[in-house]
Amino acid sequence: MNTRKTLGSSDLKVYPLCLGGNVFGWGADEAESFAILDTYVAAGGNFVDTADTYTAGAAGNVGGESETIIGKWMAARGNRSDVVVATKVGIHPQFKGLAPANIRAAAEASLRRLGTDHIDLYFTHFDDTSVPVEEIITTLDALVKEGKVRAIAASNISPERLSASLAFSEREGLARYAALQPHYNLVSRDSYEGELQDIVERHGMGCLPYFSLAAGFLTGKYRPGTTVDSVRLNRVAPYLESESAAKVLATLDKIVEARGVEMATVALAWLAQRPTVVAPIASARTVGQLPPLLAMSDFRLTDAEMTELTEASA
Repeated sequence: MNTRKTLGSSDLKVYPLCLGGNVFGWGADEAESFAILDTYVAAGGNFVDTADTYTAGAAGNVGGESETIIGKWMAARGNRSDVVVATKVGIHPQFKGLAPANIRAAAEASLRRLGTDHIDLYFTHFDDTSVPVEEIITTLDALVKEGKVRAIAASNISPERLSASLAFSEREGLARYAALQPHYNLVSRDSYEGELQDIVERHGMGCLPYFSLAAGFLTGKYRPGTTVDSVRLNRVAPYLESESAAKVLATLDKIVEARGVEMATVALAWLAQRPTVVAPIASARTVGQLPPLLAMSDFRLTDAEMTELTEASA
């Protein structure tokens, strides 16, 4: 089993690859989701990321389907204490925003769907600038004190609001954000590097990048001049026209050929070896998509390979 890493300032110990639950109840039905979760755990994994809004956008869904599937799986396997569950509040159709009453109502709904009495890591999914950070942190701190949440975290937040939140927590002795979940990968670096990364580093937080594989672009299946039938094509399209993204693919191809691994493994390894990153988040719609993701936990890029990729993606 791979060494687990401490997540920022929390006492949570997590596997170096976080399994994204955004496909459960959408790209993967309940049976396939159970199989994916079983395979991940069998490989040593213990960290699952979801949100109360997953998968509200899919036909016939209302939001919370992913949490419900994860809750059923934990109940069926009797493994709740072995799994670190992260979920989020802020954009569920019925629980929009971060007003105190909404955070509380959304947390209770998530606990019910997950079939548990506590959430290990609770994220503000998108910041709500209409609510003062003092009110958000005070509400989250109360959930921690009540034992309903073990640690808190943020996603999609400005450097200014993140700094203000951390300063308030420190000043008042309240729960503080232990992790940040930013959009970050080899073809999207300025979305995290710079001010946000500096804050994370300075405060000893952990980074958990989402879109780690750029919506599948960094698996290598999308290439300029080729057509792929995929629900994610609109997300990937900008990369297909980008010179810098083409340079990243060429560098990845070279390393893949030299090391005999899949491109997703290399792209995730680069992220995992970057400063402040604790565990990239990646999802799989089928069990067959998991091996290259899981391979990242035992794979290390050389200093020269890291430099080459970092320069190609600059």
